[in-house]
Amino acid sequence: MPVTVERALAALAMAAVCVVTFANVVVRYFTDVSFAFTEEYSIFLMVVMTFLGSAVAVAADRHIRITVLVDRLPPRWRRWTEAVAWAASLAMFAVIVWYGGRLTYDQWRFEETSPGLGNPQWLYTVWMPLLAAVVALRVAGRIVRALRRGA
Repeated sequence: MPVTVERALAALAMAAVCVVTFANVVVRYFTDVSFAFTEEYSIFLMVVMTFLGSAVAVAADRHIRITVLVDRLPPRWRRWTEAVAWAASLAMFAVIVWYGGRLTYDQWRFEETSPGLGNPQWLYTVWMPLLAAVVALRVAGRIVRALRRGA
């Protein structure tokens, strides 16, 4: 499945971070006053950008890894080692989905608001489990591909 959507959204999030930060710098330079929303929105956009970038990296098999030992294994063992590493990644993103979902639900249930602007906090947090699920689906696809090559 192509990663065009993830790439475009990640680029859009990065552009938005640049625009928001640049606007804050310009306003602070000329008025000695800061936009109140910039920190909240920048952090939110950085989280979105990180998860979307992770999805793109997984889909393109560009994640960071140390292969000094794995490269010395026979090809069959290398494939299984790759599948185990991807399974560990899948477990990690599943934990983020689970606990991120619980956190989002608690923030919604207790009507938490953001410290700077007073927006509902769950509006920022809901993207963490959703985008972690996107990455988890990409990881699951990598596991399937790794096991098919070994068959």
